[in-house]
Amino acid sequence: MSKSFKIAVIHGDGTGPEVMREGLKVLDVAAKKYGFSYAREDYDLGGERYLRTGEVLPDSVLEELRAQDAIYLSAIGHPDVKPGILEKGILLRLRFELDQYINLRPVKLYPGVKSPLANKGAEHIDFVVVRENTEGLYAGAGGNLKKGTPDEVAIQESINTRKGVDRCLRYAFNIAKERQRKQLTLVGKTNVLTYAFDLWERAFNEMGPKEFPAVKRNYHHVDACCMYMVMAPEMYDVIVTDNMFGDIITDVGAIIQGGLGISASGNLNPDVGGVSMFEPVGGSAPQFTGQNVINPLACINAGAMMLRHLGVADAANAIEGAVAKVCGELPGLNIGETGKGTDEIGDRVAALVAG
Repeated sequence: MSKSFKIAVIHGDGTGPEVMREGLKVLDVAAKKYGFSYAREDYDLGGERYLRTGEVLPDSVLEELRAQDAIYLSAIGHPDVKPGILEKGILLRLRFELDQYINLRPVKLYPGVKSPLANKGAEHIDFVVVRENTEGLYAGAGGNLKKGTPDEVAIQESINTRKGVDRCLRYAFNIAKERQRKQLTLVGKTNVLTYAFDLWERAFNEMGPKEFPAVKRNYHHVDACCMYMVMAPEMYDVIVTDNMFGDIITDVGAIIQGGLGISASGNLNPDVGGVSMFEPVGGSAPQFTGQNVINPLACINAGAMMLRHLGVADAANAIEGAVAKVCGELPGLNIGETGKGTDEIGDRVAALVAG
């Protein structure tokens, strides 16, 4: 029996609709080739809607999104909207309201793609970062006192619960268990953040031997991790860390794998009935809107991640293989470097998937 899904599509701002067009082009081809179908619901969430109506994410739309099997999101961000309004009102609200407690970021350098790291090739850069996605500094706990005065105080608290830490660690251990190297590195700052990362480290070392004895455990301070990702990325297999540190090191990962033009991200609720969201890592790049120069591969890769999460592994593998081949054909992966138009790259991937 063929699989059928309900997928919400958020086209985003700036060049977001352009890369989403190519992502859907590839998704349509994969559906025909691999025997699944999807009902698509389009949403205009983003800067234009906010400027037109004052709405960011209406409660009614949130309830509709809860009924989807997945959310396919393009880039959000508008130059005429104050930073933070869309990010908090759409991206963070969806993560928190839908309890998307895992941020999953593959960091993989494809053969033929040039990394900015000298003497590092595809055999050196192939790891996964599991970032806790609903706690930490992003939980929004804190406030201001005497704002706008010389005596102003600003407090931002990092919230770490045993439940939140355990479920993030367990997800990361399960990924590491299935990989060939079976290695999991906890990244934190135990020498300074002695409350939060004491919890993380204790939970890590309690869970590992009891539930995942085959997984080798390591620990690195976050500053050391950033150095090692540049000096010796091959030492990493799976990394698990908190929300803030994960946000930082995954962008380092995006650059060493070739740039934001290829990097994709999953915001996951792995629980039964959970709704997960998949997106390219890069921003909306509004200055390039309509120029047909933005690389759609990150959005296409996000679509492949979505299909894998939905259980259509053969289609996901085909898309990822096609993306890898196209990467090897392009002179560069970032804006203006590819030598191809946005639509041409999408056409090429779609043709490879179709076979």
